Amino acid sequence: MARFFIEGTPGTEYTLSGEDGRHIARSLRMRVGETLTLCDGCGQDFTCEITAISGDNVTVSVLHQQVNPAEPTLQVTVYQGLPKSDKMDWIAQKIVESGAVRLVPVMTTRCISRPDGKAAEKKVQRWQKIAEEAAKQSGRGIIPQVAPLTEFAKAVEEASQQGAVFFFYEGGGDSLKTLLQEPAQTVSIFIGPEGGFAESEVELAKAHGAKIASLGPRIFRTETAPIAALSAMMALTDNF
Repeated sequence: MARFFIEGTPGTEYTLSGEDGRHIARSLRMRVGETLTLCDGCGQDFTCEITAISGDNVTVSVLHQQVNPAEPTLQVTVYQGLPKSDKMDWIAQKIVESGAVRLVPVMTTRCISRPDGKAAEKKVQRWQKIAEEAAKQSGRGIIPQVAPLTEFAKAVEEASQQGAVFFFYEGGGDSLKTLLQEPAQTVSIFIGPEGGFAESEVELAKAHGAKIASLGPRIFRTETAPIAALSAMMALTDNF
């Protein structure tokens, strides 16, 4: 069923216009009587029936409301070392599909890509758009937010104030099965860029209470590591 995010709750009737209205009327060629889903971005879904289409304006009537079933009980923020090329596009899409609630691009010592302020801002806007499209496609109840590009030290400090921190490091660490034995609702995970984390960054993370984590004996690429970590975490917490 076609899915659209809206601001607020729709009441008994709601009119979609602009890009969403055009998409319904022109691209999907939906007709009066067909149904679609509206989502308030806070985990509530509204099944609606189209009652009128006028140009790019589509009016719907709310049939019923339900809690979105796709949101995991484990809230995971991904702190991702900025990769080169367009790898972050893929990461943004896949971590949303995998259940992450937030993406924070992080500038680390070994990052090869180092965009300036304006370039970084444009990239973040692009990643946010990708996250929104992925949320629609995967049936999410929220649109995960993409934060501005953040320096490593600030990212570690921020994460340490939000709950458990799992710092994935190829130098070894505890398994996710072990780390998740302690109940947690909010977890931040750190994934390094190409080349991994510098030793000084590992020590800073430890000093802020991060738990060093491992994905096993194989070394993942920077773009596959967050997907592997999220998939394992969702499976271990019964969120699959």
